[in-house]
Amino acid sequence: MTKEELLAQPADEYMSDSQLAFFKHMLLTEREELRERIDRDFKDLREYELPSDPADLGSAEEQRQSQLNMLEREKRLLDKIDQALDRIASGEYGWCAESGEQIGLRRLLLRPTAALSIEAKERQEQLERHVREV
Repeated sequence: MTKEELLAQPADEYMSDSQLAFFKHMLLTEREELRERIDRDFKDLREYELPSDPADLGSAEEQRQSQLNMLEREKRLLDKIDQALDRIASGEYGWCAESGEQIGLRRLLLRPTAALSIEAKERQEQLERHVREV
């Protein structure tokens, strides 16, 4: 099934077996690509040699720290993908964890790991901003 075919399905097909299979395949593919990228980046970090020139040491360490931060973000995304796959297995995928409403196909196509509807996510972000300001 293509994205266009998915979006063309009637509303009563929401999270049908074929739609769940589409998103499961999408998530598994993304997970595999992410794991390969993480493995490659870890290998690069392990094989990294410090520059002999002290002037280059600072920028090299900054670049290494940036790579570590990127790996941490990718690891968190990998965890979110696994959580989404768990929601598919339990029948909860596509439904807002807060309100129980549909998350929506378009949102899931853009962010297949989404567990909240747009409205619930906006409320969560507003609350987080409010807490930071206090």
